[in-house]
Amino acid sequence: MRKVSSNPERAKSLVKEAERKLKVIYRQIKVLGIDDELANEYILMCYDCLMFLVRAKMLLSGYYAIGNHAHEAEVSYLKILNFNKAYVQFLDKMRYYRNGMLYYGTKLDREYAKKVIKFTEKIYFKLRKILGL
Repeated sequence: MRKVSSNPERAKSLVKEAERKLKVIYRQIKVLGIDDELANEYILMCYDCLMFLVRAKMLLSGYYAIGNHAHEAEVSYLKILNFNKAYVQFLDKMRYYRNGMLYYGTKLDREYAKKVIKFTEKIYFKLRKILGL
């Protein structure tokens, strides 16, 4: 993590992008449903949606994660925001699977995608409330 000047405009931009992604997720679910073929797409979009909000909060607080372990640092930031251990662990598992999908061809199923979507719905609104934007 690196200390930077607070950047409210960039934070607002990330929040808008998170909102857009969540709307796309809901729209796709409504039209296409949730199946094994779409599972990875939903998981990636949910992860991005949540990480945009985490990054927004970090930027408002004057932090920026950079380098090889940036995603791990961002996930760990939830501890500073007083999220419980189970939430942090679940998001870290999403991070782990995201890397697997992007770099190693990991394929996840609809059941895990459903869990991720439910988790995203829970934590999304908590993060938004913390952001206050």
